[in-house]
Amino acid sequence: MPMGPKCSMNMLCWHISTTTAFVFSCIAIIALSSLYEYLRVASKALDVRIARSLSTRAAASGRSVPDPEETSLLSGRHNRPSGSAAVPPVPRVLRAIMYGVSVFLSFFLMLIFMTYNAYLIFSVVLGAAIGHYIFGSTINLDVVLAGDPGKGLACH
Repeated sequence: MPMGPKCSMNMLCWHISTTTAFVFSCIAIIALSSLYEYLRVASKALDVRIARSLSTRAAASGRSVPDPEETSLLSGRHNRPSGSAAVPPVPRVLRAIMYGVSVFLSFFLMLIFMTYNAYLIFSVVLGAAIGHYIFGSTINLDVVLAGDPGKGLACH
């Protein structure tokens, strides 16, 4: 019995046909995983820089950053989250670009992981470990001791 038209999809775009290409692919994956770790650290640093800038501007203009006790639900004043401030357009664009690149990279690395190739999976993990070692040389004691260690293994 004849079947209707078939849809042929070739979803592979990264072809590895030689040992040299495979080695370079593993090195590229290690670099991409390290880049992802760098982007995580850099986006946190950018957020800290923006927050400091906004709090300095607020202090210079005479406004104070809202006290969490004053904006609690019990006081009845809860028009915006405590300690929040509007981010100006240029830093907002920078944050959005960094977020978009990190989301793209995290999904790309996830797809590499989903090839179920042990060597490529190992390359992703090795790159993440190397990137964490290189770019994770500092720790925020206040955050960790408060019980919030960060995102951990979250994709983005």
